[in-house]
Amino acid sequence: MGRSRTRSKSPKRRHKNKHSHKRSKSRDRNAHNKHREKSRERSAKSRKRSHTESSSSSSDLSDEGTRTNHVRKRYNDRKMDEVERLAEMERQRRQRELEQKMVEEETAKRIEELVKKRVEEELEKRKEEIEAEEEERKKREELEAIMAENNRKIEEAQKKLLANAPVVLSQTAQDGEIEVRISAEERLAMVEEQRKMEEERQRLKKEQEKRVKEEQKKILGKNNSRPKLSFSLKPAVS
Repeated sequence: MGRSRTRSKSPKRRHKNKHSHKRSKSRDRNAHNKHREKSRERSAKSRKRSHTESSSSSSDLSDEGTRTNHVRKRYNDRKMDEVERLAEMERQRRQRELEQKMVEEETAKRIEELVKKRVEEELEKRKEEIEAEEEERKKREELEAIMAENNRKIEEAQKKLLANAPVVLSQTAQDGEIEVRISAEERLAMVEEQRKMEEERQRLKKEQEKRVKEEQKKILGKNNSRPKLSFSLKPAVS
């Protein structure tokens, strides 16, 4: 059986291994430090980028808010303008309605005044006509009453004449008084005869005036001829 031989490290080799281990640890420490620095740099860059993005986002949000406010302001302005325009249109419409109502009321008032005036004129005219008719009626009634009274008096006189005794008329003469007795019937007959004579005289007078007018018309005719004039009067009844 062979003898195992253990190799013992020499001090030089141990020193070499020690230095090698130190260098390895130093390299690891340096690598770790570099890694930490890179991590810090990345973190710083990330924070910077995040801050930049945040600033940019804030700026964008601010711009967006400004634009939104501007749009909202313009919308509100347009809305206010529309409201004011509608309010002005409504005011003008009410003003036109008020003016039209005033015109209609004034027209109706004038028409009412004209109608009232016309009615008053017609009533006044009718009143005058009624008063004239009433006055004429009164005059006619008065005339009829006078005529009736005259007729009544005439009838009463006739009755008295017929009822009285014969009237004695006295006439004074040189050689004495002559008494003439005349009855009531004879006196009435004389009055009636006188009335007839008066009526005939008036009739003849009217006929004569009529003939004179006709002859004057003939004289003033178209041919300027003067026809012979003939006047004939009926003898008066005595």
